[in-house]
Amino acid sequence: MSLEGRMGVNFSVFSRHAERIDVCLYDAQGLRETARFALPACTNGIWHGFIAGLREGQLYGLRAHGPYQPTQCQRFNPAKLLIDPFSRALVGNTALLSLECDYQATPAPPSDMQEALADPLDNAPRIPKSKVLDLTRELQNGAAITPSPRVPWVHTVLYEAHVKGLTQRHPQVPAPLRGSFAGLVSPAMLAHYQRLGITTLCLLPVHLHLTEAHLLKKGLRNFWGYNTLGFFIPEPSYASGHYADERTEFRHMVDQLHRHGLEVVLDVVFNHSAESDALGPTLSWRGLDNASWYALDPEGRYLNHSGCGNSLNLAQPCAIQLVMDSLRWWVQAFGVDGFRFDLATALGRDPLLQHHFHPMSGLLTAIGQDPVLAGVKLISEPWDMGPRGYQLGQFPAGWHEWNDRFRDTTRAFWLGFESSCGEFARRLTGSSDQFHHDGRSPLSSINLITTHDGMTLTDLTSYGHKHNTANGEDNRDGPQHDLSANAGIEGPTQDHSVLMLRGQWRRALLATLFCAQGVPQLLAGDEMGHSQQGNNNAYCQDNEISWLNWQVADQHLTDFVAQLIHLRRAHAALRHAHWFTGGTDMAWRNPDGSGLTVTEWDAPELRSFACLIEVANGDAHPTERWLMAFHATDQPQAFALPPGPWLHVLDSATAMVRSQTQWASLNACVDAITLTAFTVVALVQSPITP
Repeated sequence: MSLEGRMGVNFSVFSRHAERIDVCLYDAQGLRETARFALPACTNGIWHGFIAGLREGQLYGLRAHGPYQPTQCQRFNPAKLLIDPFSRALVGNTALLSLECDYQATPAPPSDMQEALADPLDNAPRIPKSKVLDLTRELQNGAAITPSPRVPWVHTVLYEAHVKGLTQRHPQVPAPLRGSFAGLVSPAMLAHYQRLGITTLCLLPVHLHLTEAHLLKKGLRNFWGYNTLGFFIPEPSYASGHYADERTEFRHMVDQLHRHGLEVVLDVVFNHSAESDALGPTLSWRGLDNASWYALDPEGRYLNHSGCGNSLNLAQPCAIQLVMDSLRWWVQAFGVDGFRFDLATALGRDPLLQHHFHPMSGLLTAIGQDPVLAGVKLISEPWDMGPRGYQLGQFPAGWHEWNDRFRDTTRAFWLGFESSCGEFARRLTGSSDQFHHDGRSPLSSINLITTHDGMTLTDLTSYGHKHNTANGEDNRDGPQHDLSANAGIEGPTQDHSVLMLRGQWRRALLATLFCAQGVPQLLAGDEMGHSQQGNNNAYCQDNEISWLNWQVADQHLTDFVAQLIHLRRAHAALRHAHWFTGGTDMAWRNPDGSGLTVTEWDAPELRSFACLIEVANGDAHPTERWLMAFHATDQPQAFALPPGPWLHVLDSATAMVRSQTQWASLNACVDAITLTAFTVVALVQSPITP
């Protein structure tokens, strides 16, 4: 719908197969229906009509008439009030919407939809109502946000965080603001971002979302938010109530981040909707035109590439419009700086190719050519649950991709699983085997050790297996193989030797992350030692398992992470944006100084090697030469150094990081250096000795 210059509202609703679409108007509380209008015209599958006399703030819902034939792909039931998929605001309680079905569920729900009968009971009193907004004013409010800092990719450091989990337990965030958009930009949080040196917050879903029926029955909530109902609406539960509405508070958050030189990237979920599988709720898309909105097999069953019960048919023009309108809305009306697309392979699945992925699909092409999106960050999770779902390195130029091979290789190398120097070196240098094509650079790789989906860094080095009993699924859910290690004791311990080894692992993993080519992403809480008690799938834990406990934060670890990030920012060798040629710019060395042979390159038992890097550090500085040494065993190892004065500037074993201002006071190292167990060491020669 849109508010017209002449007093009234123009409604347009896509439904290629409906026989009639009704617009139902409601009073200011959304409780009483005041009028009902059948949209008079249908053009190219879009029902439309102008209703005079309506004003901003008008509440409404939709009813769709047509056949209720689930086995024939359609689920029309005019007894069920539907939410406009393009709603910019909703009024009403969403807590139990996952229980709103269109079929008769008593005395027992059908075993499958072949047995289903349409439920004739009107559910309008329980359904939130869409609210008419003045879209021009909303866009003007968005334009008033402080402009984006537009951080170049080569300087970007991502910080993945949950709006509520980040601040819910922070003692220096005012209590009324904890867990909210406003709390995320409170002075204490802004100071923390600045201390770390991160440039870009990547927020878990902030779109209006629902808790699934199976979680409601267990008394749990969908904490992460990967179950979207409103693709244009900020999640109301993240609003503090100190602003006019959640839209105003969200804009305040973005404005404050921009004022402090920080970007915000949103995790968006377009691969499925909150309507779940065939027995799930009917709230919007399913009731409006099931056969058009969802990807179905020839028998009319939902394709489930998302693993969440349904997959939106993102090759249909209606779905492409939904995604594009949503992305543009968040950029123009809310000022966001980019998007991380959950299960992004789904964006490129094409029915004409048997729903297989194609990098030039209609939706990916539309995103790539859109002028509004031209300057924003685009990040894909390059896989989904469907056939041929793993597509790392296959997204178009301009996209940046979560690199799970960096994650798994780095974990394996440091924590004692099968690996090799060659595989580890490829991940250190931007994963050229995945990204060196079609003009892409090492910056295409989003490097990560941990994400929200899996163990935290502390748990990765404290637990040998997952502990998900609190999720109510008998520990069956979550990743089955985390490549985690516990140093001999499962979970918390006071054993000094175990704690020391775990600390060495963590610092080596972090040093690898921030000294590798590509774009680093840090999971919020890893810099302070946050634990989820071994839970590697805490999606339903809206409690102390997920909320960061700032009162027990490991400040020494936080300092180490901050020093790593600032060291990376200061030196081009640690964030080199171009592919190394293997000539004079990089060489791989054994601890004795000899070059790695082909046999050694792939030997799984070899866990100690070094790389010699030579790059220009900008026009204002002479070229620097760096030696990075990696030692992933429990015994000390001596490394020979090339000729020249070498300064020891990083040692992960002792959490030592020296900034360039400290270099002048250092004594030069010559000949050799000995690395202790599980250590990353960096030495620098500046300026280079001829």
